[in-house]
Amino acid sequence: MSKNVGIIGLGAIGERVLRNFQYNEGTRVAALCDTNETRLEALKSELGEVALYSNYEELLNNEEIELVYIAVPPKFHHQIALDAIKKGKHILCEKPLANSIEEAKEMAEAAEAAGIVNAINFPMMYSNVFRLFKEKAADGSLGEIKRVEVNLHFTEWPRKWQKNNWIAGREQGGFIREVGPHYIQMIMDVFGDIKDVRSFVDYPEDTDLCETGFVAVMTAGENIPVVFNGASGIGQQEKISFKIFGEKGTIDLQNWSQLAESTIDGEAEMLPVERENDMDLVSEICHSIDGGKARIVSFNQGYKVQEVLEQLLNT
Repeated sequence: MSKNVGIIGLGAIGERVLRNFQYNEGTRVAALCDTNETRLEALKSELGEVALYSNYEELLNNEEIELVYIAVPPKFHHQIALDAIKKGKHILCEKPLANSIEEAKEMAEAAEAAGIVNAINFPMMYSNVFRLFKEKAADGSLGEIKRVEVNLHFTEWPRKWQKNNWIAGREQGGFIREVGPHYIQMIMDVFGDIKDVRSFVDYPEDTDLCETGFVAVMTAGENIPVVFNGASGIGQQEKISFKIFGEKGTIDLQNWSQLAESTIDGEAEMLPVERENDMDLVSEICHSIDGGKARIVSFNQGYKVQEVLEQLLNT
């Protein structure tokens, strides 16, 4: 039987994940919550039989809802998640998990104590391109790993498709918070825990605005050096790179979806990636709710990501 899903927050990412629930046979979008009533009515005309709410607490009181997707800005995750946990709802939460280490810790402990399924939306975990990247990092073909570099370069921030005040603000926005968690999580998934973080952040004079650049160094796993940096407002197209440097070759995950491999004897080559059979986040959550083994990034893991994220922002 399909699981009834309630979605809280219908911004660009919220609606994108809504489609994943909509087209998955294991779930039914049963309730929507947002303060934009025009957007709610437009989606109702498309989805049909769906309950609409402007207050998330009313959605949580709907006993038919089994799984809640929290897609509001980060500073609202904490309270909504705690309220959902009290109601016994399973939760998928947007990243970052929270807006502070303390909030993330409380959310992780509460979810574990309640025994609910808890997951964070890290979609790269389910892609074949990341699976192949991880295999290349582990199969010995690169030789000894010498360094890892993550580069986040943005023509502008916020990007054209995500213009809003909070994502441009210092309190809960910026590309360190919005994009950085994906790569923190992937580094930890490939190499292990991150430690020894030293970060230098460039902020504009306007204290309401988010960072314009940063440079950070850290170590991962067995003391592998990691350089993590980013900049916005630069004269080139957006480019994001997650690159592993080995003594025999390199592997570079570019712009989320492409893999470039190089060796000592040759130039970089783009690797073919099978796109048809990616794992599906929604299906994995359903498997977990049904008691099966599933690949999800839990709140506990999100708490570890939050620790590194706060060090990047505050060191």
